[in-house]
Order: sequence, then structure tokens, then C-alpha cells
Amino acid sequence: MTNPMAFWEQPVTVRVPATSANLGPGFDSMGLALELFDEVSAVVTSGVGTIVVEGEGAGELALDDSHLVIATMHKTFAAMNIAAPIVGLHCVNTIPQARGLGSSSAAIVAGALLARGLVVDGDQLLSDQDLLQFVVDLEGHPDNVAPCLLGGLVLSWGNPVHSLNRQIHESIKPTVFISAFNVKTEHARAILPDHIWHHDAAMNSARAALLMDALTRDPSNLFDATVDYLHQEQRRPAMPASLELMDRLRLAGVPATISGAGPSVLALAVSAEHETAIAQIASASPDFSALALPVSPAGAAIISG
Repeated sequence: MTNPMAFWEQPVTVRVPATSANLGPGFDSMGLALELFDEVSAVVTSGVGTIVVEGEGAGELALDDSHLVIATMHKTFAAMNIAAPIVGLHCVNTIPQARGLGSSSAAIVAGALLARGLVVDGDQLLSDQDLLQFVVDLEGHPDNVAPCLLGGLVLSWGNPVHSLNRQIHESIKPTVFISAFNVKTEHARAILPDHIWHHDAAMNSARAALLMDALTRDPSNLFDATVDYLHQEQRRPAMPASLELMDRLRLAGVPATISGAGPSVLALAVSAEHETAIAQIASASPDFSALALPVSPAGAAIISG
């Protein structure tokens, strides 16, 4: 292991965005970074390690080495062949937990960036591409961690992972309907079938291809492009209120999807009529909080240190 004197003394702070994954047919491969951020700071200390959590998850998240940011930092130090130091961690969270907005991915990305940022010449030990691969391997799929790290709209594929980063069409205005209840990602994934019909796969691949074009070039196709055949309807038993809300939005002509593994819902307005419908449906949906969130063109970044 590398000598622990290789750490910077000053704190490092990272800002990591929320993400909305899948976007309908882009299952496990597509996601958007949104302008809702957690800020996480870490400093190497010779004393006792501390963890402070403010905002979302305060009083609920672990305050020991199982905390996802700390656990990720330890794994990242190991990947750089460096003995993990004792750190003080301070999390100011605004991303809702277990709501389909990438809170766990944000924690993983924050932990990896903090660990690399605390090490002198850490970017020489873990390149940006290696960091992307590392967080994808930790999360198990790239649809949240890639846009969290890179910003904008991201399409990812392959192993080793490749990612295509694009900015969405300026006319698209996202609104997230954040649910009052949560659904664990593990449960939302466990209820998916082991096999799919060839017809559904073919239909989904066409919509996913159309989705990239609709999001970046021609939003007039966005309603058709956000139709999914692989995971949303299959998850209805776990989040019936979310699917019912999505149905109401789509009946009003609004492109809408389940955000990630749910239970939040993503609506993508491309017209004044869409915005009006979203506002009306939001006022009639007391179990959801509607929040307009622009796409964040930038991904996670070190903002001090």
C-alpha cells in the first residue's frame, strides 16, 4: 500500500447531481443528470472518523463504515492500492432517498471522486475512464452513475463501458413527480421477469433508438419514443400509484416515464399545453411533489479542495 502521507490535508468537496434513468425504453442504458445536487465533503484526519448527514437521509442513513459514501471511498482507495485513511465526512443531501432519482449512484460517484481527490496525483492513479468503469462495476449498471459523472443525456453500453454524452433539445422541460413513498431498487428489479418476448424486444429497440433522436433533435416524437415494453408495466404491482400517475400524464398527451426503478415519475414537457397539463395533474396528485428540474449539462465535480 502507498504511504498515507500521499493525502492532501485540506477538505475536498464534491457536488453530485440527481439522475433519472431508463427514460422509458432505455432500460439500464440511458439517463439524464438533473439540477438537484448533494454536496459531500471529506477530510483526512488523525483522530476519530466522523459522519454527519444533513437533509435527505438524516437520521436514517448509517453513520459507520457501511455508509455508502464511506464504503465506496474504501473500495476506491483499494483500487488505487492505497491504505484507506481515517476521514471526516459531511453530507448535505437534497436528492430524495429510494425515490428513483439516483441517490445511491450519487453516493457512489461522490465516494469515488472524494477518494481520488484526497490523494496527491490521484487522477494519475485512476483516470476518468477508469473511474467511470469503477463506479459502473460498483453499481452494476451505468444508467444512473454515467450521467451523474458526465452530465447531460448519457447513453452507455458494453463491458468495458462506453458512454455517449449529449445535451437535450432546448425545448424539453423536465418535471419530476417525487413520491411520498419509497421503493427499494432491489425490490423493483426483483419483480421483473427473467425472460421477454422477441416481439417486445423488437418494439423496445425501435423506441430506444427513436428516443435518442427525440431528446436531442426532434422532440415532436418524444411521446412515442418514451413508450417502454420491458419494465414499467411489469413494476405496476410494486408502485400502482406511480403507474396511475404516469397513465394520467400520458392520457393528457405528456411524454412521461417512471424515473429509474421508481416510484417517482418523470414528465417531459415540449409545449405550453404539456406544461399546463403537468400543473393541473400535479395539483390533483397529493401523494407526489412536482418539481421542475432542468437537465444539468455538467456532471459531478470537485468544487473545493
